[in-house]
Amino acid sequence: MSESLSIQPEAARRAAEAIPDIPRDATGPVFRAPWEAHAFAMALALYEKSLFAWSEWSAMLGEEIKKAQAAGDPDTGETYYHHWLATLERMVAEKGAASAQSLERHYQAWERAMLRTPHGKPIELRAEDFCG
Repeated sequence: MSESLSIQPEAARRAAEAIPDIPRDATGPVFRAPWEAHAFAMALALYEKSLFAWSEWSAMLGEEIKKAQAAGDPDTGETYYHHWLATLERMVAEKGAASAQSLERHYQAWERAMLRTPHGKPIELRAEDFCG
């Protein structure tokens, strides 16, 4: 994998086999940016905690991709992990692991943190980022 995370290679391989459209090379899944690897790792962790089955994930991911294509996504592969993240957010909301409101609250907090952080500096989420 191109991103160094604590993803077990065997677990990543099983996920890649269960979800055939995952971008990969000979060694396993590949990522264009660190956030893609993090989204992959979060989904893998939730799968390993039995939040969903890969068949369920694959079906929901397919729905998200079709929805994006209907909205004009060019389906070039560059947006694959955007669909993965949308599926992750939808899955945790539908399974009750987090509410849609909580996800939106955290999204807005990260947006505020990003906007106040100088370019090149690490983004740090603070309590005040949750006030909006």
